[in-house]
This record gives sequence, C-alpha cells and structure tokens, in this order.
Amino acid sequence: MTDEKRIERLSAMLKRRGIILPAFEIYGGVSGLIDYGPVGASIKRKVIQNWIEHWTINGDIVEIDSPTITPEPVLIASGHVGEFNDLMTQCEKCSSAFRADQLAENYHPNPDILGAEEIDHILDSNEIECPNCGEKKWTPARPMNLMFGTKIGAMKASRQAYMRPETAQGMFMLYPSLYRHFRQKLPFGAIQTGKGYRNEISPRQGMIRLREFNMAELEYFIDPENPPITDISMKKEKISLIPDPKENEHEVVSISFSDAISQGILKDQTVAYFLSRTWDFLISVGIKPSKIRFRQHEGTEMAHYAQDCWDCEILGEHGWIECVGIANRTCHDLQSHEKYSNSNSLRAWREFVEPKIESKEVLAPKTSILGPIFRAKAGLVLEALSELSELPNQLPFDLLIKDGTKVEITAEMVERKTVRKNIAGEWFTPHVIEPAFGIDRIIWHILDHAYEETEKEGEKYNLLRLTESVAPADLIVLPLFEKDGMGDSARELNLQINSMKGVTSLIDSSKSIGRRYARADEIGIPWALTVDHTTLEEGTVTVRRRDDQKQVRCDIKELLNHINSGNVSSLF
Repeated sequence: MTDEKRIERLSAMLKRRGIILPAFEIYGGVSGLIDYGPVGASIKRKVIQNWIEHWTINGDIVEIDSPTITPEPVLIASGHVGEFNDLMTQCEKCSSAFRADQLAENYHPNPDILGAEEIDHILDSNEIECPNCGEKKWTPARPMNLMFGTKIGAMKASRQAYMRPETAQGMFMLYPSLYRHFRQKLPFGAIQTGKGYRNEISPRQGMIRLREFNMAELEYFIDPENPPITDISMKKEKISLIPDPKENEHEVVSISFSDAISQGILKDQTVAYFLSRTWDFLISVGIKPSKIRFRQHEGTEMAHYAQDCWDCEILGEHGWIECVGIANRTCHDLQSHEKYSNSNSLRAWREFVEPKIESKEVLAPKTSILGPIFRAKAGLVLEALSELSELPNQLPFDLLIKDGTKVEITAEMVERKTVRKNIAGEWFTPHVIEPAFGIDRIIWHILDHAYEETEKEGEKYNLLRLTESVAPADLIVLPLFEKDGMGDSARELNLQINSMKGVTSLIDSSKSIGRRYARADEIGIPWALTVDHTTLEEGTVTVRRRDDQKQVRCDIKELLNHINSGNVSSLF
C-alpha cells in the first residue's frame, strides 16, 4: 500500500463527499483551481474563523478587508512588478512549460534559490526528461511574472492593475488608519484573510500549488528600538528547528522555544513569539505536532528586505511542504510606499525617555529687509531659508525657492544664530513582523492527518478524526426510521440544536442507520444523535462518539444543556 495509492483514495473520498473537487470539471477542469463543496466550504470557514479568533483574542490585532484588485503603482513599490518571478523553461519538442526549479529539485537541496545559468546547467548535465514526452532538451530558463494583470476603467482611461498576489499590501495601505485606531501607540497588528492570485507556471500536487488560493496574513507593527515584551519561557514542549545551514548544515534540532532563544538559535524574540503562536494554532486545528518543523531561510534564499525568516513546514503525503512563512520584513514596505507615493504618513512617533537638547545654527531672516526686496516672493524665500539643511560657508549665496527660481541672499538680509530647543521624541518607520498562512495547504494537511482507513465487520471504513473546532458540523441527528413520528421528532431536535448560538447540526434519514453513521464519520462529524422508539416514549436519545463509536443514552433536556455549554464529551 503506497503513499500514492493513499493520496488517490483520499482525493477520491474528498471529491465524493463534497469536500474538495476539481473546478469547472464538466469543461475538463483547469489546473490550479479547485472548488470547496458543501462540506469543504464549512471546514474552510471554520479554519479561517479559528485563525481570526486565535490572533485577535488579545485586542492588539484587528481584522481588515481590502480590495483584491491592486493598482500597478502599489505593486511597483512593493517590488512585485519587477521581482515577483519564477524561472520558466520549455521542452523543445512538445513546448510544455515548467517551473525550472521543480525540474531540478532532485538534484539540488533548494533549487528555488538558484539563478537561470545554474538551473540550465543542472537540466543539461543531468539530462532531465520532460514529464510529458521524455525529451531532454530545454530552452534557457527565463523569469516569468506570476501576477494576473487586469484593467481598472474602460478604453483609454483605464489603468493597469493586478489581482493581488498577497493580502499584505492592503494592510500597509491602511497603516495610517490603523495608527489612529490604536491611538498612535505601538505595537499593534492587522490581519486579513481572502483570495490571492498567482499565475503558476505548472500547478501540481492538488491543493499545494494553486492559481487562486486562500491566504491569511498578519502584519504586526513594532518599534525596533522598543520591541514588544514576549514571554514564551513556559513553552517547554519540544519542536523541530532547522537553523540556517551555514551554522548547522541542515541539521534538525529538537528543542523547546525557550531553550532555542537562550541558546541563540532564535535570535529575534518577536519572531520567536510568532513561531510559538503559529505552532499553537496548527495544533489547535488538528495538525500533528510530530509533523511540524520550522526551517530558517538560508542567506541566499532570504528576501532582500528580510532580517530573519522561517518557514513552517508540515509533513504529509507530498512530503515536507511550506504552509506558513514568518518574517521580520523590517521597515522596507512602509519606506518603499512612502517613497513611491510621496507620502510621510507611514511613520510612528517615539518619545524619548528624557527630552534631548538640540543646538542648531540657522540663518534668521530680517523680514524688514527681505519683505521690500522680494515682495510677492518673500514668503517663498522665508520658507526656503527655514528648510535649509546645510548653511552656506559664506554670504552672499544663491537660494533655490519653490517656484524653481534662485534668489541672492546677502549678509544684511539674514543673521547667523544658534538655536537651542528641547526635542521630546522623533518620527521613525516601524518594522513589520509578518506570519503569512497558506490556508488551502493547511486544510489539506488537516484532512491528511485526520484521515484513517480501517475495516469494520469486514467492510472498509473511512474516518476523519477532525478536531471539533473545524468539523463541518458539531452534531448530526439520525432518526432510526422515517415513521411513527421518529422523523418529526428528529427534525424538531435538529431545529432546537441549530437555534443555539454557534452550534451547527445536520440531519440524515437516508439508508440504514449503520450507513449513516459511516457517512457522518467519513466527513468528521464528532457526535451523532439517534432518535428511536424510546425517544418517543421516554424523551431520551442515543449519543454516539465518532472516534471510538461508544454510545450512551441521554435525556434530551440534559443533552441540550451539554450542547449549549459545548461539553458533550462529559456525557461519557
């Protein structure tokens, strides 16, 4: 029984049960696009809601929602227009296009950090075959921008734009509003979930590499001179870290977060805190701890603006897959947007512990002389004098004013003075810590880790051991038969449960009760309630637990109280 066979069976089950399906299948499908069916959409919504609640619980992080269409100047400033590329190569025989680094992945430990010449050498020297036709000749690798282009407006008045490749830029655009919202005090953060778009050259591995995908990103703005105080000293569980191989040669280190900080493996404590919080989230939604590791980016792999960056990788049927990236992006993004937008609104104010006394030489204007000489231009001259960063060594000198002309400033027009003033603080550009989550990849691994195959009474049996917080429904109500009032009683119970805030219940009356138990287990519903003849006589139902099929009999009123308090498990 190979892993490939398991993937096939898991994928078939996900499709059959309306969890994950190929998009546009009746038209042949489109690579890199998927549908979430009725069950899958519910799981996705719950995963995202868990993620939102996980990050906003402390009040220092808020949720925003920005457009998915982004004007070109924003993405020029962010670097996406010029640098958001993958190397592409084509088979010289069948013209099939592939990501060059994917073809070379068995011949280099990290091929996506290589340049075009290095990739070409690997393809040629190893005679790598085309996956489609077997040919071994490739065109030179060349960069391809991954963004989907579009237009805002019509005809000649239209503006170039792109479908957003990430949600982060929307949060940088909203920084001034966030700064006001948090009363001009750092640190604070914003989260955003939603669609991202990347025109992948050769999508593969199902949900792992998509052209339209679900993202969840957090931008946390900090003062680098006064970083937030974070305490993860109590986190003693062992995690797997792969520090920069310059020091450890890709060695996997099993260590606690607190020890990793004390030993200097995690040098940035704010980044370490977000690694820890990422770990907590993944465990809470059902990812197995033994299948999580954090890999630090190599120096050649690190984005030019990043000070530190770690990938959180999860092990599944496709091997170790990056699902989260946690980076200290420094002040690059905000500074770049200030530069390209000619704005100075992307800064924060830092108060000094004690005011500083600043001495500065200035040329104090003699307005009684300047006014009559320059008349209408006198205001422009005064403004230009006040903005001088370097004073001339001697007078007279030529002064450039805002209308583009130069005027001569003589010794009788100004007086050289030393001005002293107290400086209470300074403006600076915040740094940004960014955890970026690939929701679809995480959902795939949740399903992969939860999926079990077993046999029961000679029949093959599938089970999704989903955690209750991400199960597509909290309970399912099953009338033993659709007669003698059992169906009506089941529908009434289902309605009572669904009227409770935050609780979802399904109902199923088709086929045998055993078949219905199996269907509920297969999509991960943790609790099944069976309505039978005794229900009508005594007001009790059978409560069945998914994970071990254990059953107990319970009074309906008592059961409803347990459901409302989220404590059904206490019945067992």
